[in-house]
Amino acid sequence: MGNIRPSFIKIRAIRLCEEHGEKFTDDFDHNKHMVEQLTDVGSNKKLRNWIAGYVTRYRSRRTD
Repeated sequence: MGNIRPSFIKIRAIRLCEEHGEKFTDDFDHNKHMVEQLTDVGSNKKLRNWIAGYVTRYRSRRTD
């Protein structure tokens, strides 16, 4: 079973990948720092990690 994420997480993550795709990799820690720099969710760790996790999964699925 996979994780179910709210649509606002998916929308933000996909938009970040479309606008700044070259800045993200398949590494979660790197993506976490990039999400913190590129968005305004730096103070909310859970939201930042949710978005970074989805970006990581999204990038790994798109490159396979």
